Amino acid sequence: MSVVSSASSALRLSRAVVFATVCGAVSAGGHALAGGGPVPLEVYLAGVLAVLASAHLIDGRERGPVAVLAATVSAQTVLHQLFERLAPAADAGPAHGHPAPAAGMALAHLTVAALTAWWLYRGERALWLVLRLYATPPPVIRLLVSAPVGVAAPSWRPVTPPEIPAYVGRTVSQTVSRRGPPARSR
Repeated sequence: MSVVSSASSALRLSRAVVFATVCGAVSAGGHALAGGGPVPLEVYLAGVLAVLASAHLIDGRERGPVAVLAATVSAQTVLHQLFERLAPAADAGPAHGHPAPAAGMALAHLTVAALTAWWLYRGERALWLVLRLYATPPPVIRLLVSAPVGVAAPSWRPVTPPEIPAYVGRTVSQTVSRRGPPARSR
């Protein structure tokens, strides 16, 4: 097994785990807050594992906002149905506090699913951006690699024009040489 395929499968699994955990936590929290009571751990784990398996199957590349929204709404619907049927009700009513599917409940589920999908999509985009940036060599390396080979080093010596004679070793008589601090004015 190559390093790329193992990293790819590890990335797929970690993305699916995040998706399943977020969807499971939101659904279990919403179930408990809506009056359905706490979800037993085994029911929660069964729901999260089911979402994890399906998320891992469809996960293989970057998904757009519509695909993330569709997957989140589907996962929320499946988890809601699972928790409604398998979690014992807090008040032991026929639908444990849930009335027949009402427009308000459907709107609440869709709103929470849309917010969760938006949050997951933003995380998905950030993850893929980091992966793209990590895979791209830094610009300095690209400049060094693409620099022409025959570039001459710059000369730092001043160029003397040929028409001006160079007075090497001769002292100019009008030169005043004063070394030291300035003389005090008297």
